[in-house]
Formats: sequence, C-alpha cells, structure tokens
Amino acid sequence: MVKIRLARRGRKKLAMYDVVVADARAPRDGRFIEKIGTYNPLTTPASIDLNDEKAFKWLMNGAQPSDTVKAMLSYRGIMLKKHLQIGVIKGAITQDQADAKLADWLKSKEAKIEAKRNKVTASKEESAKARKAAETKIREARAEAIRQKAKVAEEAAAAAAAQPAAAAENEAPAAEATEQA
Repeated sequence: MVKIRLARRGRKKLAMYDVVVADARAPRDGRFIEKIGTYNPLTTPASIDLNDEKAFKWLMNGAQPSDTVKAMLSYRGIMLKKHLQIGVIKGAITQDQADAKLADWLKSKEAKIEAKRNKVTASKEESAKARKAAETKIREARAEAIRQKAKVAEEAAAAAAAQPAAAAENEAPAAEATEQA
C-alpha cells in the first residue's frame, strides 16, 4: 500500500516537513518513493509548496493520503479535482464542466488566502504602530522627568547661590553691631 504522508526535517522546535509518497511499511523519516512537496507550519498562513500534478497522479493511482496531507490536498483543491475527475470518468459531468468548477473554486480560494495574508500584514503593521506610540510616550515621559530634575537642580543651585549672599548680609549688620559696642 502506498501512502502520501509527511516526513519531518529541521531542528528542534523549527520543524519543516517534506510531503512524500512512501510505502506504508517504511519508517516516517525513512525511505520514500518520491518527494512531491514541502510544508512549513511555522509561517502565517502555513506555506504549502506542492507539485499538484504529481499529487493528483498519485491519488488517481490509489495512494492514500494521511489525515494531515488530506487536509493540505483539500486546501489546495487537489481532492476536489480528484472528485471531479471521478465524476468525468463515470460520465456524470463533462471535462469542461469539471474544469470550470475547479477554476471557480480555485479563484475563490485564492481570494480567501490573499485576504488572510492582508489581514495578518495589517495586524502586524498596527501592532508596530501601537508599539512605536507606546515607546514615544515613554520617551516623552522620561524627557519630562529629566527636565523636572534639571529644573529642581537649577532652583537648588540658585537657592544655594542666594543663601551665601543672604548670610553675608546678615554677617555685615552683626559685625557693625559689635564695632559699635
């Protein structure tokens, strides 16, 4: 029995997967018949790079996808293509109708994917703006605190300069009083 499944690669906590066609008895990361694509779940949205023609060919030849790969194939429209092709083989619909249905579905799916990418990009930009505004607010508060400290220090220096002058004025009348006595 032939399966279409994932083979893990990449280091710890940074997994990437190869989509491979392998004998069901072969180990997960072991021998495979053909590599038909890659899958990176760490990107947003997850990036799926598949050779659609090879995947479709293997599905039509009887390869069984794992649950995860089946979800990926459905996401890419390959399972729908298989379903429509079986309908063409049975004579339920014509090839032109099947191709038109698949093209419509792919167009709507691409629009949804693009909308999700735009949403992610917009949220990243908005969070960056919010972070920058918060940093600006903190920077202004620090600058204001520094200005206040400088003002207090300036007032203290002015008071210290005024205090010896006042002390000298107080000493002068006292000295005159001792002279008069």
